[in-house]
This record gives sequence, C-alpha cells and structure tokens, in this order.
Amino acid sequence: MERSGVHPVRVPSAQALLLNPLVPWLKLFHISAVIVWCGSLMYLPTLVRSSVAHGSVRALRQWPRHVFIGVATPAALLAIGSGTVIFVADTLVTTWLIYKLAFVGLLVLGHGVCGMLVLRAEAGRLERCRFCHALTAWVVFVLLAIAWLVLRKPA
Repeated sequence: MERSGVHPVRVPSAQALLLNPLVPWLKLFHISAVIVWCGSLMYLPTLVRSSVAHGSVRALRQWPRHVFIGVATPAALLAIGSGTVIFVADTLVTTWLIYKLAFVGLLVLGHGVCGMLVLRAEAGRLERCRFCHALTAWVVFVLLAIAWLVLRKPA
C-alpha cells in the first residue's frame, strides 16, 4: 500500500549485502587476472614460434605448454570466475553486458586456438607458424574491444 509522496524502500538481497564491501576487491582481482590471461595469450604464439624455430632444444619446446597450463589457463579461470561473482553481485543484465560477454567468448576461442597451437607444435606438426602474428593481433583486437566496452559502460 503506497501513500502519496511515500515510496517503498528497496531492500537489497542478502547476497548483495554480503558481496557489496568486497566488490572493489573483486574488480581489482578480476582486472589483474584478465591482464595476466591476455598477456599470456599475446605471448604464447610468439613463444610457440620460437620453440618451433629451436626444435632441437627440448627445454625450449616445453615452455609453451608450461605457460599455457601454468599461467594462461589458471588466469582465464580466475578471470571468468571473478567476473561471474561480480555479475551475481550486480544482477543487472543489459545490452552492454551481452556485448562484453560475446567478446569474452571470442577471447576464450583465442585461448582454445592457442592450446591447439601448443599441441600441434609438440606433436611436430607445425613447421612454421604462419598465423602466429594474426593470432596475437586477434587477441589484442578482442582485448581492446573489451576495454572499450568497459570504459563505455553505462552508469
């Protein structure tokens, strides 16, 4: 029942109250994980190309796998997980978010392509990496698109 001039009070949910003080820290953690993830995705094609060029040195051939499994994949999982928690705290689905998630999906696709590149290099089925520069450019393009969308986020 609403009287004239009196508006109902919006009571936040229990989960929003619990997460509210943590949101700035979650955003910092999320941004840090995204930086590590994207940095490793930009570095991996060059590392694979270098390891293929120095094929006789076994230690150099193992580095792409270590970077992919030990750095890129955990950073991706942390970035996606923390982004999901931030989404749950906000609970607003807007057009902006749908576009951002579409570009994150493209970044995940680039992650998968990097993984296939590492596997092909390990199996010896990659003499030269013709598209390594294109893959790096792809990751940079998607990262810039995500950054642009984040900076243009409506208030």
